[in-house]
Formats: sequence, structure tokens, C-alpha cells
Amino acid sequence: MEQTTHAGLFTRRFGPPPRRGAPATVLVHGLGLSGRYFVPLARRLAEGGATVLVPDLPGHARSRRAVRRMPDVGALAAALHRWHRLLGLGPCLLVGNSVGCQVVAAFAARHPRLVGGTVLLGPALEPGTSGWCQAGRLLADAPREPLPLLAVATTDYLLTGPLRFAASFRHALRDAAGSFEGNLARVRAPTLVVRGEGDTIASDRWVRRVARTVVDGHVAEVRGAAHAAHYSAPDAVAALIGAFTAGRRV
Repeated sequence: MEQTTHAGLFTRRFGPPPRRGAPATVLVHGLGLSGRYFVPLARRLAEGGATVLVPDLPGHARSRRAVRRMPDVGALAAALHRWHRLLGLGPCLLVGNSVGCQVVAAFAARHPRLVGGTVLLGPALEPGTSGWCQAGRLLADAPREPLPLLAVATTDYLLTGPLRFAASFRHALRDAAGSFEGNLARVRAPTLVVRGEGDTIASDRWVRRVARTVVDGHVAEVRGAAHAAHYSAPDAVAALIGAFTAGRRV
């Protein structure tokens, strides 16, 4: 793993260095977190020769000093675009988890030519669901996740800080109530929507609705996993992504 900073975003790289104009896989983390919880999946994807890039979004963890205030979802997508342009990447596979799916949807809606495909892992937040209900779902998911993930998440939340976490949550709720589904409807790239069967945050009904909203959506479920299936079952998720990008049914 190589660690660098581009456009103010701390970035982990797995696999070969990115080549200008060449495709890469970009992993986009969720609310208040960092790219650290993507490391197991990134390693497995890179084993197949892919260039895998995992940035910390501005305001989060090791990119917290990139901005003075926590950006909203649209601003996070704009920052990701500046980062993408600086690296000179070609059309990428964008993989988001949780609120990271909202950032991926905003990016893909605005820059369709830069997106070769999207993978939405446990997309959140579900429109029409209150903030208290969403918070309750998050708390209900915690006991279903591996203890090492909870340790990673706790450290990241402390690095990001409670005030920025709260601001990010408010931004995400507003995006879910406003732009999220509209952005999803503008996603033209093939999209795989993945849910851990024990996920309390992204319901099966909502995941299937997401897959119907994008132009070319497909659904897969990971048995024995919860919201962070990419961490608890990285081999299974990597296999799903490999089959999806190869054009095989998942």
C-alpha cells in the first residue's frame, strides 16, 4: 500500500500506480469514516492487477484539514472530481458504501463520461426516513459488525470529530430528502447494488428501489454480512465486483 496526498485528499493506493487516462477502481467511504475500513476489499481487488485508490474525503479523518467546514454531499462530489482530474484518471469504477453511495451518485450524475460503472454497497440514507430512525438503524447494525471494524470506526469518528460528524449527518439527510434519487436516475453506467443480508440500515426494499431507479441496475446480497459487507466479507464482495465488471451475472 502506498499513501499519498492529491488535491488535499489523503489517498491509499493498492496495485500498480495510476496511469493518465487509464481506468482505476475508486472506493468512497461513508459518514464520518475514512478509507481504512476499505483496506481488506482494496487488497483483494488489487490482487487481480487493478489500480485501487481509496481517498479520505475532505473533512474526514486524515483529510480533515482540507476544508474548514464539513462539505455537503455535492461539495464532496466536486472535491472528488478535482482529485480525479488531478490524477488524470480515465473512466473509473466507483464503489461507495453507505453515505458514500450518495457521493458516488452525485459524481456519476454530474460526470457520466468519467464513470465506467458504479457499485453501491448498502446505500444510505433512505428518503422519507427520519434522522432519528436512521440513527436507530445505525445503532442496531453495530452489534452485527466485527469488533475490529468497530475499533476502526471509533478511531475515525474521533479523528473526524463529533461536530463535523453531526454536520455531515445533516448534509446527508438533506441530500437523501432532496437530490439523491434524482442523481440516481441520472446514473447511466451499469450499477451493482449490494446488501449484506443482515443490514439494518439499507433495507432489501430500498436496495431494490435503488436498482430500479438507475438506468442499468443489478442487485446482489452477501450472506452472513451486515452493513459493512466489504469489511466482514471482502472475498465475497470482491468476487461480486469481479463478476459484475466482467459482465457476468451476479
